Amino acid sequence: MARSTEGTLRQMSYFVSVADSGSFRRAADLLEITQPTLTSQIASLEERLGLLLFERSRTGTTLSPVGRELLPRARRVLEESRGFHDLASSLGREGAGTFRLGVTPTLGPYLLPTILPTIHAEFPDLKFYVREAAPTDLEEDLKSARHDLILTTLPITSRELVVAPLFREPLKLAIAREHRLANKKRINRMDLHGEEVLTIDEHHLLHRQIADICERFGAYVRRDYEGTSLDTLRQMVVMGMGLAFLPSLYVKSEIPAQDVLRITDIAGANVYRNHALAWRPNSSGRALFRDIANRIRSIAANELSDHVSLLASENVR
Repeated sequence: MARSTEGTLRQMSYFVSVADSGSFRRAADLLEITQPTLTSQIASLEERLGLLLFERSRTGTTLSPVGRELLPRARRVLEESRGFHDLASSLGREGAGTFRLGVTPTLGPYLLPTILPTIHAEFPDLKFYVREAAPTDLEEDLKSARHDLILTTLPITSRELVVAPLFREPLKLAIAREHRLANKKRINRMDLHGEEVLTIDEHHLLHRQIADICERFGAYVRRDYEGTSLDTLRQMVVMGMGLAFLPSLYVKSEIPAQDVLRITDIAGANVYRNHALAWRPNSSGRALFRDIANRIRSIAANELSDHVSLLASENVR
């Protein structure tokens, strides 16, 4: 029975690999097995289930409608199996194991260098496999068990996840030195009326947040020139193509005090975004993840207080 269960789990992992790679050949290479072996194992699984999981043609391999329905469940089963073994191996060792952490590209690179050394020092047996994606993709990947936890920007729409609020991050206004507002001592929201504002592409939540800010202030999002990253956005501001709102942690990390840009706040206006850590409620690492959320909040309070402010922790859901 144990051998049969082990074989089913292996076949299920082969099913997920073929689905992810879209090719038996590529999946076999990644799994380091022969393609005939992989084909035989998938055929055996299909026979056992009495279902066709893939549609094969000369142009490639695609999931059948039944395969699409079963794929999320297969991911969850494999994740629970890995969680069982991780938990069994880490009993008696707090904070051990390897977890998949999803982060947003507009936050992760500028926060992780500050928090990970402290977390690693406290949990030396804890490892994170980090991947970047937009918030909506992170949320879906967390629900489908591609990530174990995510560090992302609020809001998180799913009610299926545990959400631990971390901190509020101001958005700073970046102005080229030759711009008419560059030498204005105090900039208020009326100064932005009619101004062109640059932003990153609309796949990012930050794009929608900046579009909302522009609507409030009477500014215009310049849609003909959208940056692919915060760095490209910054360079477009330097070239005088418009103003930009940049996250405070990015400014801290990447823009020195004597830069060609003026970085400032808007007087009397709260312009910010909120961040949180989230995980699945049935995750085997849920107690550790809550502890990590508390550690991040502590690090933010002690080391980043000039750049972020803590959110109420009792809002965990």
